[in-house]
Amino acid sequence: MKYDALQIVGAVLMVVFAQGAFRILVNHDNTGLLGWVPGGFPGRLLAHLALVAVGVLIGGYAHSRAKALGRRG
Repeated sequence: MKYDALQIVGAVLMVVFAQGAFRILVNHDNTGLLGWVPGGFPGRLLAHLALVAVGVLIGGYAHSRAKALGRRG
């Protein structure tokens, strides 16, 4: 059960911050959730992309652990 929840958390991180990265690519002034990050546009874009990568890694880890336990096909 914990790997299912962890996989959901990873997917949510990935989706939310990927959408944010696309949003600031189209409209540089719309800073979204990470408007407080220093460094202007490049800093915010890198922060969004880093959090997308974290979401992918968390989701992949949870999926592989659940698969090793025989819960995934």
